[in-house]
Amino acid sequence: MKIIETVTTRYFYPHHNPKLRLYALWYFIILITIWNILGHTVLGFEQSYMHPLVGVGSACLTQFLLEWADAKALGREPRYRGDFMDFANFLLPAWIPGLAVAMLIYPNERLWPVAFCAALSIASKVMFRAPVGENASQHFFNPSNFGITFTLLAFPWIGLAPPYHFTENVTGIWHWVIPGFVLVTGIIIHALFTGRLPLCLAWIGGFLAQAFIRVWWFDLPWQVPLVPMTSAAFILFTLYMIPDPATTPLEPRRQVIFGLSVAAVYGLLLVEHIVFGLFLALFLVCALRGLTLILAAQWRRAVALVPALADK
Repeated sequence: MKIIETVTTRYFYPHHNPKLRLYALWYFIILITIWNILGHTVLGFEQSYMHPLVGVGSACLTQFLLEWADAKALGREPRYRGDFMDFANFLLPAWIPGLAVAMLIYPNERLWPVAFCAALSIASKVMFRAPVGENASQHFFNPSNFGITFTLLAFPWIGLAPPYHFTENVTGIWHWVIPGFVLVTGIIIHALFTGRLPLCLAWIGGFLAQAFIRVWWFDLPWQVPLVPMTSAAFILFTLYMIPDPATTPLEPRRQVIFGLSVAAVYGLLLVEHIVFGLFLALFLVCALRGLTLILAAQWRRAVALVPALADK
């Protein structure tokens, strides 16, 4: 029984083990940092070298300000105080969105949209929260996805980085090696640390389902709706954007519902010719999940008040 409990906790409920979450953050931050360095030096990222620096700087500054304000308001010690590792661990949740938004949006040579998007990504963790448990709350929007989606909708002249820029400067077998590397590293992180493989598999299954429904309904060549799956960008979205442990369900059954929901919304957006479907679909499903959590908490409160009112 102890073996079963250990495996279940590790692979399906990693939030029960804080060390695994910390390992996952460090694993991911090392990968995304290497990915950005290689992207700007070898792979052919089309943004300037300043974009990731501005993105990380803006995200970290926003996190510092919000933590300072919250600590001062509650009279507690800021989380960035302590030794070097405390400081480094505090920066991890800001470093990742800072690099992600700089890598994925394309504002031409302008820097302020990257700073805006990165700062908004971090601020969304404070602005949009839902109750979890008795006396806790959790942000329900994927920070990077929220910042990117809002920025794209608010400033239509800003676009997404083209999918080809992940492999623009490589030829031959490297067109297979790079997506393969992203795929393997993503599977490792979710199998060992986050327990989000059911969500990833549900999203892929849902994507295939909506693709073949559109093939049948609109009489399309079957290859056409599957083309996005061949890009490194799709694999990155599948393994590093959708399955954010902090903003997705913990239980495998709910993970499957979440992944299928994102795929269904994506298919509907595509039918309506709405662009940026991947990011917008995840944004809408996260918003619906957050609203559900808020309403469920209010319902539990109302039910708990009924006996007290009856006694009066």
